[in-house]
Amino acid sequence: MLRRPRPTDSEEDLLREQERFLSSGTAPSVVNVVRRPDKRRGEQGTGDPDNGEDTQKDVVTIEDLPDEIPSLTPAPPKKSRFKKAQVRFEDEDAEERLDKHDTHISAVLSRIVERDTSTVPVCLPAVTGTAFPKVMHRSEGIVQGKSIVSGTRKSIFARQIAAQRAKEGRLPSQQTSISVGPKAQSPQSVASTTSMELDTPPRIGGVLAGPTLVSGQGLVQGDSDQERLKIHQENQARLLGMTREEILQEQRNLLAQLDPRLVDFVRARKVQKMSDSEPVKQSNCNAQNGGVREEKPSVVSPAAVKDITDIRQEPLQVDMEDEEDAEEPKVTQQITEEDLPLKPQRDWVHMDKLEPDKLEWTKDLPPPRRKGTKKAMQARFDFAGNLIPPTEDLPTHLGLHHHGDEPELAGYSLQELFMLSRSLVIQQRTLALSTLANIITKARSGVFTSELKGSVLSTLLDAGLLFLLRFSLDDGVEGVIAAAVQALQALLVSADDEDSLDVTFCWLLGVASFPLLPTTQEEEDEEEEGMNGRETEKEKEERKSDHEVARQDIIKGLLRMKVLPRIRYILEVVRPSPRVVLDLLEVLVRIARHSTAAATQILDCPRLMDTVMSEFLPTSWAPPTSPAPHSLYGLPVAMAMKLLRVLGTAGRHVCARLLHSLGGKERLSLFLSVEPSELLLGAGEALRCSTEAYRMWTVASSYGQACNLYSDLYPVLMKALQSFPRPSSSSDHLLHLLELQRAQAILALLTQVTYTAGCHQELQAALASPQESECPPPPPVSWGHVAGLQPTVFGQLKGCMKGLAEMGRLESSLCLLPTYLLYLGAFYSQLSLQSCFQPVECLQELESLTADVLLPLISHQAVRRMMDSLKSHSAVCNPLSCCPGPETLASLPGLSCSGERNRDGLVGPGSPVPFLTSLCYLLDTITGIHKGLAKKVSVLLLADPVLVYLRGCAQAMPTLSHSSAWLLRHEHHLLYMLLRLAYRLVPVDPEVAKHASLFHQVALVMLPWLLPGSEYMVHELISSIIFNQAFIPEGTSGGPEAAALAELHLQEGVSSPPGSPPLGPLLRDACGHLPSLRGCYLTHLAHSEPLVLASRDLHLGRTPWLRSLLLPDLAAGPSLPSDWPFLPLVSLYERMGQSDRSGGGGGMDTESLPAGSLASVIHCLQWLLLLESWREGALRVVPPVAKLARLACVFLASSDLFLEPPVQRLTGALFGALTRPQRLAALDLEVPPPGLASFHDLYAALLAQYEAVSFGDVLFGCFLLLPLQRRYSATMRLAVFGEHVGLLRSLGVPLQKLPAPLENYTSPPEQSVPLLRLYFRALVTGTLRRAWCPVLYVVAVAHVNTFIFSQEPAAQEVEATRRSLLRKTYYLTDEVLRAHLLHYKLPQQQSELGFLTHERLPPLRARWLEKELGLEEGTTTGTASATIAARQSSRNP
Repeated sequence: MLRRPRPTDSEEDLLREQERFLSSGTAPSVVNVVRRPDKRRGEQGTGDPDNGEDTQKDVVTIEDLPDEIPSLTPAPPKKSRFKKAQVRFEDEDAEERLDKHDTHISAVLSRIVERDTSTVPVCLPAVTGTAFPKVMHRSEGIVQGKSIVSGTRKSIFARQIAAQRAKEGRLPSQQTSISVGPKAQSPQSVASTTSMELDTPPRIGGVLAGPTLVSGQGLVQGDSDQERLKIHQENQARLLGMTREEILQEQRNLLAQLDPRLVDFVRARKVQKMSDSEPVKQSNCNAQNGGVREEKPSVVSPAAVKDITDIRQEPLQVDMEDEEDAEEPKVTQQITEEDLPLKPQRDWVHMDKLEPDKLEWTKDLPPPRRKGTKKAMQARFDFAGNLIPPTEDLPTHLGLHHHGDEPELAGYSLQELFMLSRSLVIQQRTLALSTLANIITKARSGVFTSELKGSVLSTLLDAGLLFLLRFSLDDGVEGVIAAAVQALQALLVSADDEDSLDVTFCWLLGVASFPLLPTTQEEEDEEEEGMNGRETEKEKEERKSDHEVARQDIIKGLLRMKVLPRIRYILEVVRPSPRVVLDLLEVLVRIARHSTAAATQILDCPRLMDTVMSEFLPTSWAPPTSPAPHSLYGLPVAMAMKLLRVLGTAGRHVCARLLHSLGGKERLSLFLSVEPSELLLGAGEALRCSTEAYRMWTVASSYGQACNLYSDLYPVLMKALQSFPRPSSSSDHLLHLLELQRAQAILALLTQVTYTAGCHQELQAALASPQESECPPPPPVSWGHVAGLQPTVFGQLKGCMKGLAEMGRLESSLCLLPTYLLYLGAFYSQLSLQSCFQPVECLQELESLTADVLLPLISHQAVRRMMDSLKSHSAVCNPLSCCPGPETLASLPGLSCSGERNRDGLVGPGSPVPFLTSLCYLLDTITGIHKGLAKKVSVLLLADPVLVYLRGCAQAMPTLSHSSAWLLRHEHHLLYMLLRLAYRLVPVDPEVAKHASLFHQVALVMLPWLLPGSEYMVHELISSIIFNQAFIPEGTSGGPEAAALAELHLQEGVSSPPGSPPLGPLLRDACGHLPSLRGCYLTHLAHSEPLVLASRDLHLGRTPWLRSLLLPDLAAGPSLPSDWPFLPLVSLYERMGQSDRSGGGGGMDTESLPAGSLASVIHCLQWLLLLESWREGALRVVPPVAKLARLACVFLASSDLFLEPPVQRLTGALFGALTRPQRLAALDLEVPPPGLASFHDLYAALLAQYEAVSFGDVLFGCFLLLPLQRRYSATMRLAVFGEHVGLLRSLGVPLQKLPAPLENYTSPPEQSVPLLRLYFRALVTGTLRRAWCPVLYVVAVAHVNTFIFSQEPAAQEVEATRRSLLRKTYYLTDEVLRAHLLHYKLPQQQSELGFLTHERLPPLRARWLEKELGLEEGTTTGTASATIAARQSSRNP
């Protein structure tokens, strides 16, 4: 039966229903257009256009678009009910398959009797005098309405057949029926009733008097009733002879054998009979009461049917199936004319008859639920994107109620909005898209975090939001396009992120930024990679569908779907409203931040940037007639200039195209040559345009470009520089903030121009000297052009200092101070490189700057107050302040900035990070030129807030993500500048030297944090601080002796590490070779020299050599791995260990290794020992299992490297440090070490290497024994006693050299039966002997003894193994081994045997032996002599 479409139906469901409708042949409810035949041409008319053979249909195909939009919620895979039955196997018997799928009635009934048709009368048609049958009208003899018998409305045909049967006298006899109450009756009470429904026989004595299913059709006419009753009596007799459990079991067996469709048919028939009998019962009751009541039409409640069904089944207490809990259906009330809000008029078409189903919507809405529920409900939103609680009763005039699945609830669900967005009505599409835009905006701001389960954005994207918005952009209606653009802007752009990036633009190195590329890429199938091994990355990308690309990277997916040409069309042809224009420009800015490739696509899109430049950055324009113009076309737009600036950061070539090919340089001259008040724009928009123009010039100057504008606009720059800062007024606070941003942009520009001018002399000299390498041309600005700026800026800095004492200028002064300090730092850093540098005058200037400005600035109350909040604003000390938000998408990375989170964060208004970074940068530059000023500025490093902040950083463990990387990068600059200042002060100031260990600890923990693009900082820290003796005071103040004493204290009562010499001399020797250690690590980092040089150009302001302001992608991870101290050792293993070993152990000897390999390994081990002894926190990020795996490379890198005396001593000391009791407890070998699939693979390589080249080395043996502790996996113990059992001959580690307590190996008892068998076999065959391998001998004896005498219940197989081992042990011919296995008591590491034994066999064990082996009582007492023999043999092994 066909059904009406539902709101939740997908397009696939609609198409399926359409196919069913067409296949059913039902005539459509619309009028078919009948084409009249043309008799002159011999054509035939038809009313069915589908029957024509030449009928053609117009099919519109859109390339690269999916056929259907994915559903909102990922639907579970659809399972066919008959899928299992359709499985075919080759060896399956066809006959058996036919029997299995035979659903004929013969498969149910075992006794088949053919139907007797000999007495069936043959009815011939009656002979009439008319040629055709008489036409019957509805009004003739047919009573309309409901049938009196059944109480239900019957069709005309059914009523006609009933009337015909009534004439023939074949109407079935009606019996009185019982009324079924709500309470269930007992089987006896139900059976004792006098009658049942229409064709159900009565019950007699608790059983039915006649069958309910067997009708007797097909039997012999005369004996059909008797045969039918006989069958029924046999069934009843069999049921009475069975118990209730047997009946239930037989019913389950029957249901399992029958076809489920047949069972459903029987149940439906029973329910139909009971529902049909209800009106008869009611009429009989009325007749008994002596009156006839007029029946009103009513609807039978499904719940009542369910109750009747349950009561009918109760006498047998059988549940036919487990029904799921469902909500109680609502009883439909009949609607009368009085219930209608509008009275139907007679002249209304088809309103003469009331239809309840069609008039349901005219009733009042049911009230929403008043109480809360634990059941999850569908979220509903209003048009503003607010979440509507399900208990809130909103008035209908708000337009939030509609004819959905839940009409009483106000608001729209996401599914309904998706459906509404595809409506044919323009207003509905626009409303749905704008509502989705508001929902996305609130979701990204975190409004729904505590109210909804899951991520709203993830749900929308999984449902196909991106494709919906892309389709909507192609709409021809401007309103729909505007709503789609609004939703796309809400999805891609975060205003808080953009504001934060604008704030940090003027910070130290703030011009550079990370590309917003997704870091998580989906792993491809290994088999597919193997088949397409030579496939390039571009070919793999082209092979992916749009959906796969968008699921991994939303921006790349949009570019794949040609969104840029569509944006160009909207801007150029549609010419939308100002809000849409700004949204589109913001979308382009976000796309440009994605990567250099995305920025290049924007430039390469035909006419896109030409439209932006000509329409929104014109060279001439008329002033707007109102503050809010109706169109932005022909007017300068600050967002368009920002787009140029963001595009320029993608690379120097992109910036050059913007300046020269697109006319960017002319626009800069136009916007910067006049004051903002003269731009013929609103005050706010004019300041924004001027600020963005200065920022664009700053980006160009960072590449050494557009510097010729400096000479042309020098008067304008000097005028602007002398015009600020101005005191702010409360009336124009927003304009004052815009003026401060413009002032910061001007100072940032002057800083970059100064850097560029400082490179002029070097480039000029390189141009004059012949060199093979290409060198960029000298910039058009030289040092003489910028030398005159310093006095002006210095005077402005003094004025800004005075503003700190005035409340009206405090905010602006604190805002401008960092940019002033950065400019002076850049100026003096480049001044010392110039040929015109005059040292005496420069030193005097620096002394005056320090005494007049810097020292008073450091001690100022406002600065001190700002420094007190340093730790609270830190992103390193407060990782939660920069953690990803709840709506962060892996395919759309962002900065996760929000107003609440950034108020006290790193970029908050009161953050001291930019000021302290700029101040430390200037102080580092000054103290590098004037060494005598170092002690004067030590007050900054010795300040309590700074020391507290550094201690917090030494204990912090920040996490890396897009939301934290951009913040951590700026804080890394602050830490680096503090450490650079400490590097200059520690050798000359004893007070600062007291905190040298703290500075060294911070430098060590900071190295693995540094992000891509900070390779120069890594190089400088390693070169200056990490291996500096001044920052390791323990090496010169009794540190080695103290470490040796601490080691002795830790070893009291614990076995000493094998071959470990005193720790003091090793540490003293390591401290004496710190320069060699530094050279060793710098050599192993030489492969990153190109990255270091590129990073140096950015950090030192070498603008002509800079390629791009986009930093390297974060997918590569930090600049240095967290286990960098193991780098020389791992590098040697990767070069030699794996290449020269063919899987069976071995490798090259030490003399065959590359030159310097032995020295590198020694230096690496020395540095590791120093860190483990004095800087344990530096390796806190490396798991203990990773340390042990890296140290194992000593044994795998070469065949005899571990036998070298220095390597042996250092490795033994490190192994002892790693196996201290507190560290041994944290060692988890089940966790895969970084870079390895599992520790088991590494252990297998160690076993093979030991068998090949160990020569019974004790240290190597200790490495193998450590993972054999009982708490680790039995896989490694099985490998030793199984595949590598031969190494037991040489694994002679003494019990006193064991790296862990012996109890760790013997307790708890071993549970692996195969391993116990291997233990016993190694002991019995002599493979494992106490003289060869004392440790494992004790372990094997202890576990075998515990197993054979265990009386705990176990599986039958385990018991059989236990008896077998016990019997073999008792009958051993080796009396010593037999005594050890039977008389073992407890492990004792200091004893001669390694364990204690009983002098005589304990009575409990003796009785167990006699019981299990069936020995006579007292037989086992003779084992005392064996004990004496065992003791004697133990003295002479």
